[in-house]
Amino acid sequence: MTMAALQWGFEFALALLLAATLWYAIRLERRLGVLRRDNAALEALVAGFNEATARAEASTARLRAAAEGAGRQVTEQVEGAARLRDDLLFLLERGEQLADRLDGAVREARGAVSERGLPSRANLAPMPTPPAAEADAPRVRSQAERDLLQALRAAR
Repeated sequence: MTMAALQWGFEFALALLLAATLWYAIRLERRLGVLRRDNAALEALVAGFNEATARAEASTARLRAAAEGAGRQVTEQVEGAARLRDDLLFLLERGEQLADRLDGAVREARGAVSERGLPSRANLAPMPTPPAAEADAPRVRSQAERDLLQALRAAR
C-alpha cells in the first residue's frame, strides 16, 4: 500500500502543478492580450505622430514662404520710403531757398518804401480781407504742397 499511497501522492502533486500551470497560462494570456491592445494603440499613436509631424513640416514651409514674402514687402516699402525722404529733402531745400529769396525781396521792398518816406508796415492798420471773398475762392492745395508746408513747420 505504500506504493499506491505514494502513487496517489505523486498524482495529487502533479494535479496541483497542472492547476498552477493552467492558472499561470491564463494570466499570461490576459497579459499578452493587454500587450497586443497596447501595441495597436501605440501603432495608432505613432501613425498620428507621423501625420502631425508631416503637417508641422508643411506649415513650417508655408510660414517660411510667408515670412520671405513679408520681408520682400518690407524691403520694398523701406526703399520707397527712402526715395520719398530724398524727394522731401529736395523739396525742403528748394522751399528754404525760395523762402530766403522771398525774405530778401521783402527786406528790399521795405527798404525802398522807407527811403521814399512812405509809412512803414508797422504803422499801417492791417487790411481785413472780405469774408465773402475767402469763402468764394478757397485755396486747394495738393498733397505735395501740404507735405512741404508740414516739413517747413517741423524744420522751424
